[in-house]
Amino acid sequence: MKNRLRLLNSDSLIACLMFVLILLGSCSKDVIYFPDSVQGEVDKAIVNGFDGIIVYVNAPGRTSFYSAGFDNREKQTLADAHSLFKIASISKLYIAASAAKLVANNQLSLDAKLTDLLPEVEGKIENANEISLEMMLQHRSGIIDYSDEPEIEGETFDEHMSFMARVYDKEASFKPNKKHSYSNSNYLLIAEIIDRTLGYSHHDYIQAKILDPLDLINTYNVYQDSDTTRVMSGYLIGWDPNLRSWDFPLPGGNMVATAEDVGTFLRALIDGTLFTDKEQEIYTSVYEYEHTGWLPGYCSIARYHSDIDAVVVQFVNTSGTESFWLDIERVYNRIVMALEKEESKS
Repeated sequence: MKNRLRLLNSDSLIACLMFVLILLGSCSKDVIYFPDSVQGEVDKAIVNGFDGIIVYVNAPGRTSFYSAGFDNREKQTLADAHSLFKIASISKLYIAASAAKLVANNQLSLDAKLTDLLPEVEGKIENANEISLEMMLQHRSGIIDYSDEPEIEGETFDEHMSFMARVYDKEASFKPNKKHSYSNSNYLLIAEIIDRTLGYSHHDYIQAKILDPLDLINTYNVYQDSDTTRVMSGYLIGWDPNLRSWDFPLPGGNMVATAEDVGTFLRALIDGTLFTDKEQEIYTSVYEYEHTGWLPGYCSIARYHSDIDAVVVQFVNTSGTESFWLDIERVYNRIVMALEKEESKS
């Protein structure tokens, strides 16, 4: 028995060593890799299976644009750093900013309960009478994500609340304010709340209070409002058709913009250009200063890096599995490392 145990332990040890070697082999490029330049990293990103990539950098004394690969692989059209792009959930930053402005102007309250704001959901969304606007903004409501639920009859993009029927009468993920769990349902509901508070579309509010003041002429609330010929093509791994014309007009994932416009917005969100002091304080208390986005064919990252005072926006017009998203993040991190290296030399 002792010999058998030693054999088992030996086999286990060998198996563990083999696993470590395989892991190190697969990660060795990342472990020993030293990025050289941003453009170099953008060029290398194409070998990860990206159809095309766009990167925008805004740092002190520097605004830079980078691109590689294809905008349209069928026509072999090269990626253009100034193309429009479906920014998906980065759209939530604009909704959160709008909510902060309305709260500061006493048109909304962070403490207001969902049943008071949208009475028809009472008895349909669990704990709706306990869920506040603040909890929804922070993804602490416990409301399950409608995008994870099966389609139902009667859904229409003309009435985005119709998609909330997917979550009606279903168990919440957790009690309100007990956890954090990202849910697209929160921001669809917030958009509806803003619409009813204003008496008109939150799209018009975003245009008047955010896009126009910042001169963001290359940002659109929905795909159909844009010059669609300027929108970068999108590709889903394992699916041949170009997804550029596939529209997703639901709040929190519907906006189209250039990388430069997203970067300009993010910079203004951070440096006080967009907000009054009161609005800034409210926004800081409820939401973040970065976001990622995913739609079929479109992956995006927009973040601020305080150590180098840089806004970095990355668009990739290919999407796939969760493991593919890890490649998206890995390339982004390499680009930031290259930028840090370049900044240290300047």
